[in-house]
Amino acid sequence: MQKNLTTGNIFKTIISFCLPFLLSYFLQTLYGMADLFIIGQFNGVESTTAVSIGSQVMHMITVMIVGLAMGTTVMIGQAIGAEKKEDVTAAISNTVVLFFVLSIAATVLLLCLVRPITAVMSTPKEAVQGTISYLTICFMGIPFITAYNVISSIFRGMGDSRSPMYFIAVACAVNIGLDFLLIGGFHMGAAGAALGTTLSQTFSVFVSLAFIAKNKSGIALNRKNFHLNRKIMGSILKIGFPVAVQDGFIQIAFLVITVIANRRGLNDAAAVGIVEKIISILFLLNSTMLSTVSALCAQNIGAGKHDRAKQTLKYALLITTFFGLLSVIVMQVAPEPFIGLFTSDAKVIRMGAQYMHGYVFDCILAGIHFCFSGYFCAYGKSWISFVHNVAAILCARIPLAYLASVYFPDTLLPMGLATSTGSLVSVVICIFFFLWMQRHTKETK
Repeated sequence: MQKNLTTGNIFKTIISFCLPFLLSYFLQTLYGMADLFIIGQFNGVESTTAVSIGSQVMHMITVMIVGLAMGTTVMIGQAIGAEKKEDVTAAISNTVVLFFVLSIAATVLLLCLVRPITAVMSTPKEAVQGTISYLTICFMGIPFITAYNVISSIFRGMGDSRSPMYFIAVACAVNIGLDFLLIGGFHMGAAGAALGTTLSQTFSVFVSLAFIAKNKSGIALNRKNFHLNRKIMGSILKIGFPVAVQDGFIQIAFLVITVIANRRGLNDAAAVGIVEKIISILFLLNSTMLSTVSALCAQNIGAGKHDRAKQTLKYALLITTFFGLLSVIVMQVAPEPFIGLFTSDAKVIRMGAQYMHGYVFDCILAGIHFCFSGYFCAYGKSWISFVHNVAAILCARIPLAYLASVYFPDTLLPMGLATSTGSLVSVVICIFFFLWMQRHTKETK
């Protein structure tokens, strides 16, 4: 349902939009963990490893799809803010055509690359066949995974963050039920986990389409709307492509850091892996705020309310910084109980605490540059987000993590600080470009 985000109390608007979005991200996290948990109850290590590796690949692909769809959210938000209904319809129809073509092309390409991808991931030989089966089935479902994320991006661009939450809740419930049936009942192993994921996404898409058909969602399309408009598609890709590429690089960077940790030994690898899981949960608010700022600011920019867009950024920064500070305090004082939820090994807990002491500062710094990234995307300048993330990865995060691993073999604290330093680089670059944008705006006026 279309909702105007250009009026009312800014803080309340952010919270009302953000909370359903945050719950959606939490459900997606639960969605991913369910496969691993359930297959671990019915199958051996090789199947668990296959699902773990396959889900990492699928997470990267999904994140890139969401990033690409950011262009749709921003364009629709700007059109709604400017009260241009024809532009909203054009953006939606061209998005449907564009992502349909891309999803089919991606499906064909990835199915051809299943075995090379499995090899690149250094999959243990016992888990190779399971990983191939998992990826093959998931790759066949990419059109439906794409459809779900595109529909969600359209709703969020229209100011509705609740409907996507309901869609992912349906998918999550169906996925858990199918996992128990296919893995536990039919003993399908990794293939069952992949089939459950694909079928649940497909079901969620049909539910969302039924919702659009039966409710006054504000989405009204007919055959005449589905004509190609290169300018609109170009605008969607101009905003979304840099975000998709940067998100892909970020996922690759974390995989590289995982490889660095794996080479230090089993305890180091376990400690880093556990902390990454905890941090991924703490990062849910940051990820939510990026998309929230994008959607809210896009509507306000379209309405010509640039000061309100700036105030939205300000409140988002305050929220993420406060939560980040709270996370830092808790994890500096007592990280062990949280790490202990995943392992009882005293050495792994101790090393995990070292890594967490350095890494947790990223909760503040990442929150800041995530908010700025949302603001830049709303203005159609997603290339700035691409620049600062790539600079952080290549100039700080990966090289410093490698050096910390080499020169500090007895502690994980420097590796954690290296990751946070990468986000510090991003923050500095974001502030520079923000001030540049403000100065450029004043000169234009």
